[in-house]
Formats: sequence, C-alpha cells, structure tokens
Amino acid sequence: MKGDIGVIGLAVMGQNLILNMNDNGFKVVAFNRTVSKVEEFLEGPAKGTNIIGATSMEDLVSKLESPRKVMLMVRAGDVVDHFIDALVPLLDKGDIIIDGGNSNYPDTNRRVAALEEKGIHYIGTGVSGGEEGARFGPSIMPGGSPEAWPHVKPIFQAISAKTDAGEACCDWVGKDGSGHFVKMVHNGIEYGDMQLISEAYHFMKEGLELSHDEMQAIFEEWKSTELDSYLIDITTDILGYKDEDGEPLVEKIMDTAGQKGTGKWTGINALDLGIPLTLITESVFARCLSSLKEQRIDAEKEFGHMIAKVDGDKKEWVEAVRQALLASKIISYAQGFMLIREASEENGWALNYGNVALMWRGGCIIRSAFLGNIRDAYDNNPDIQFLGSDPYFKEILLNAMPAWRKVASKAMEIGLPMPTMTSALTFLDGYTTSRLPANMLQAQRDYFGAHTYERVDQPRGQFFHTNWTGTGGDTASTTYDV
Repeated sequence: MKGDIGVIGLAVMGQNLILNMNDNGFKVVAFNRTVSKVEEFLEGPAKGTNIIGATSMEDLVSKLESPRKVMLMVRAGDVVDHFIDALVPLLDKGDIIIDGGNSNYPDTNRRVAALEEKGIHYIGTGVSGGEEGARFGPSIMPGGSPEAWPHVKPIFQAISAKTDAGEACCDWVGKDGSGHFVKMVHNGIEYGDMQLISEAYHFMKEGLELSHDEMQAIFEEWKSTELDSYLIDITTDILGYKDEDGEPLVEKIMDTAGQKGTGKWTGINALDLGIPLTLITESVFARCLSSLKEQRIDAEKEFGHMIAKVDGDKKEWVEAVRQALLASKIISYAQGFMLIREASEENGWALNYGNVALMWRGGCIIRSAFLGNIRDAYDNNPDIQFLGSDPYFKEILLNAMPAWRKVASKAMEIGLPMPTMTSALTFLDGYTTSRLPANMLQAQRDYFGAHTYERVDQPRGQFFHTNWTGTGGDTASTTYDV
C-alpha cells in the first residue's frame, strides 16, 4: 500500500507533523537530505508506526499514491527552490508540492506560477503552533493552486487544531501566496502581542514593584478575562518558573530579543501597501533596540536614566494595565486585518476574513478568546473597514480609554518605554480624528517641491499648486498619491 503524502525535512516540526498525520490514519513517507536521519526517526519517535522511510527523492516519489503530494518542511529561501528543482523531473502533471515553511509570499507567488506552467500544483501553507502544535494540532493556512485543495483538505483538516465547536483551524485561504501572506501577518501580530505583554510586565515590575509571585497571580487571573490566550498562559508559567537557586529564571535571561524576519516582512509590506501598521512595526523596532545591549548600558550611565516608581493603589493600576493591554491587543489585530484586506484587494485574492480568524482560534501562537468575536464581526459585516468599529470591540475600546491613557501617560512620566502600547493609542487617536495636521505637511511639499494639494472647498481629485514665494513657477511637479 502506497503513502498518502510524503514529507521532506525531519527537523522537529517535520517529525511532529508526520507523527500527527500517522495518528490520524494517514500513511506518510518520510525523507531527509541527510538520509541517516530517516533511519534514526524510524527507530526512534516513529518506531511502531505505519510511517514509511525513503532513501532518496526517487524512492519517496515511487512510494506515493497518485496524485502525489509532497510536503517540504525545510528552511525558507533557496533550499525550497533546490527541492522543487529536484522534485519536478520526478513528478507527473497533477501532482502537488506543498511548502510548509515560513516562505516570503512573493516567493510563493513565483513558485505557483512557474509550476502551473509545468502542470504541477503548488501550495504555500503557513503552519503555526510550534512543536506542540505540529504534533497535536496546528493552525494551518494553505493557499496557492485551488485545484490542489481537495486533495490535501482531508489530511490538513484532520491534523489541524479544532475549536470547541469542532471546527478545523484550517481552511483554504486563496490563490497564489495568500496562505503565506496570512501566516506572515499572523507572525506580525504575534510580535505585537509578545511586546505588549512584555511592556505590561515591565510596568508592573519596575513601576509598581510587584514580585514575580504577585505578577504570576495577576496573569493567572487575566486568563479568565477577555485576555485569555496562549501567550498569557505561557507568560503565567514563565513568571512562576524558578532557577536552581530559587530565583525567577526570567530575570537571568539576557534582555536581547532575536527575530527570524517575518515581523520585519509584515512591516515592509505595510509600508509598500500604505497601511499604518504602527504597533507591529514598533514591536519589530523594540527587538532591534533590545539588541543594542552594550550601547544601552553606556547610554543609561551617560543620561542618568532611571525609571521612577508609580504612586497610588496597586490594584487599581493593575486593572488599568489590563484594560490598556486588552485595548492595545485589539488594535494589533485590527491593524493586521487592515493589511490583509488591502493585500487581498490589491492581489485579487477575495479572502474571507472571518475564516482567517477561525484558523487562528486554536493551535497557533496567537490563539485567544476574542478571535471568535473577530469572526462574528466579519460574519455580521464582511465589509467592515476597521475591526474596532464592530460594536463588541468598540465598546471595549471606549471603556478602556481612560485606563489606557492613564497607563500610557504614566509610563511617559516615569521614563518607562512602552512603544507598542502608546503607539496603539496614538493610532486610534489619529484614526478617529477627522482633521489631522497633514494639511500643513502637504503645504510644505507644495512649497518646496510643487507637489500640489487638494482643497477642502473643492471636489476630491482636483489638485492645485500655489506659487508661495512669488519667485517660484506655476508649473506643478507631480500630483500627490493619497
């Protein structure tokens, strides 16, 4: 009996996905470029399963049912292209290649188009949930060749996480690289969520001088509120974890954060598409700033910078921080969906935003309680431009506003950096202000570069230029792109 699907790449994610597929009744053929790892896998974690080993690419392909389905769980970039080039001569028309790594979506666009010319279907799918998710149920975001979806749907939906209602956290996203784009934005929101939680921890630790046991108890309480999420769960565990000497392990970790690039890609795409993804971009810059550890040590001494303490009732401040965190988190998701909407319209993907929220309900790193409310918002109004305008989220934002401003202003006052929480508030203030000072900015552009402007007393789309000094010309340079 031949295999249902082949998987190339036996790092931890690849191994766990294979075991997950086996648990769900699918026969998997496993291969790794370093062939000795195949035997180690079969004699180790896969011992006693129905998993089949392959000794070469040719062997892998020969052991698969038609249409052949081969999933790559390898490092993004040139490695993916290398395996595609090696696979194509071995495959027939109608066969399917799946990239389960964190590929940049323009690469997926290119691969889908190139392989369609050869009659081979291609899927680029985001897989979120880390090692545990891959083993027991990840969030899966597939996009690419629509013809391939019916062939992989039974496998992907069986191995994916499920909501409490039994819905699979996996559905078809759309054509081209839309699956990897959605995964990229997922990772950007993940960056924002992690930074927001870290800022809340920093405020309570430095500003309120709470102990780690006190903070752990607070996060434990927050798990029963709208903040309930995977990242709140693991933060609770981290705050309670003691090193061998009984001290909190988290305080012994160097305060320099790494990154693999997906948050940066999200910010770059936001700039390209003109979407104000302020919170997520700030979270990327926060990691960049953290990496300047030695410079920060010197600068603290040079400027004599100290974080002052917060006066007042600590319980009231903790509740204010909770509300500020919740409101900021809503803005993070709202900005992320603004970017997804713009990309969908720009590329003609016709994405279902409610389905995207459903795919994030379970299995993934950003799974949280209110993703169901996001799905409801798009079910109620698929054309909603800003998630914060949905009645459920609007009420939370309005109710949280006094506490949010209180925390943000206090952080500024005491010298505690809160880049994402404050940028989220500034974004909402800007988004809900009907007249911004961009009129002055556009006047400046017209003054020095004859870039023209629109007038509030004339119809939109008419452009004007003023000879501001009397010595300039009346010829406009270019009309500006709103």
